[in-house]
Amino acid sequence: MSTVKYLLPEDRIPRFWYNIVADLPAPPPPVLHPATGQPVGPDDLAPLFPMALIMQEVTQEREVEVPAEVWEVYRQWRPTPLFRARRLEKALDTPARIYYKYEGVSPVGSHKLNTALPQAYYNKLEGKKGLTTETGAGQWGSALSLACAIYGLECKVFMVRVSYNQKPYRRALMETYGATVIPSPSTETESGRAILEKNPDSTGSLGIAISEAVEAAVKNPEVNYSLGSVLNHVLLHQTVIGQEALAQMELADDYPDVVIGCAGGGSNFAGLAFPFIGRKLRGEADTRVIAVEPEACPSLTRGKYTYDFGDTAHLTPLVKMHTLGSTFVPAGIHAGGLRYHGMAPLVSHLLELGQIEAQAIHQLDTFAAGVQFARAEGIVPAPESNHAVAAAIREALRCKEEGVSRTILFNLSGHGHFDMQAYLDYHAGKLQNYEYPAEEIAMALAGLPSVG
Repeated sequence: MSTVKYLLPEDRIPRFWYNIVADLPAPPPPVLHPATGQPVGPDDLAPLFPMALIMQEVTQEREVEVPAEVWEVYRQWRPTPLFRARRLEKALDTPARIYYKYEGVSPVGSHKLNTALPQAYYNKLEGKKGLTTETGAGQWGSALSLACAIYGLECKVFMVRVSYNQKPYRRALMETYGATVIPSPSTETESGRAILEKNPDSTGSLGIAISEAVEAAVKNPEVNYSLGSVLNHVLLHQTVIGQEALAQMELADDYPDVVIGCAGGGSNFAGLAFPFIGRKLRGEADTRVIAVEPEACPSLTRGKYTYDFGDTAHLTPLVKMHTLGSTFVPAGIHAGGLRYHGMAPLVSHLLELGQIEAQAIHQLDTFAAGVQFARAEGIVPAPESNHAVAAAIREALRCKEEGVSRTILFNLSGHGHFDMQAYLDYHAGKLQNYEYPAEEIAMALAGLPSVG
């Protein structure tokens, strides 16, 4: 076989999640209460999250134990395979060694189930009856829908309207798992109605959908809110990816010079990269780490590092992150999971510390890379994952130009089987590049909250 699959025995599924906060040279800025400007406490977050997740959000411990009940479900698809992309290497005629961690083997086809399961589990333990959430492309909504079905919870998903229309099969999958899926902005919430009053044709955004999901949760004491990216505890849960990859690279008798992940809110990027960055911070190894985002939603590369709201209606606490402004509404690119105005605070903090790099790539370039990858390796990537594929190909071609051999590892965070309309549009020449105009960035950033 031209592609080698590196699998670990079942007992190598991580029993602990890795918390990068324990190894940071400087602590991340605190989360602030929007009314007082003071750091939030557990009681401030209790209306939205179970106490177990709140404690994980602020923990300083390097390792957090995976509950046995969650680990047992992980066994259904973990450990996920690590592949060496030998056919892609040959097609590129590169001396680079390219590996990818494939999270598309999960039941929902992406990495999102890694955090959906523990979030549903902890909410069930606390006696909640249901969860609300938002979703962009639908991967997160699909994952939480299944997790709620496993643990016997109701699930309501506010899906960004442009993706709701673009991806009907994702909606069908969520409904098959038992979730209620609502296009956002909707008339179900005050924040949704306010948006529609200003713009009845709004295509929506993750910031708007978050506002609706938070509002729906706060108004029902039996329901909590669940987030699929950005927050510390979400990134924590995803580190099963990188921990497995460390063991698999050892099995392959290799180690990455470059680690790459696409970045929207930061969850799949952090899941792969944080364990490798941790080794770097502890002086055990040195690796370049690259976060890749769309040119149409360039929070890391063109956003401002400052305090901002995580949602459009300003119902969330203030977090310090790279942001385009909470009123930002992105173009309707097919990488719906990367259309968020901000970036995870921990990912933003690492960029400020100089521990990671950020790149932005145009939509057409990412689909060209995804098609090239599919024809070589046989897996059709999700539009979001195409950003990591494109960056990996660029690094491999750079190796060819320089005549050097480097090891490249990227996270193929999900398959594109529910995104074939995007590929049809690409092949038909209907897709176009979007570059977020500087004047619109300035306009959105003008509305940033004032923080002393």
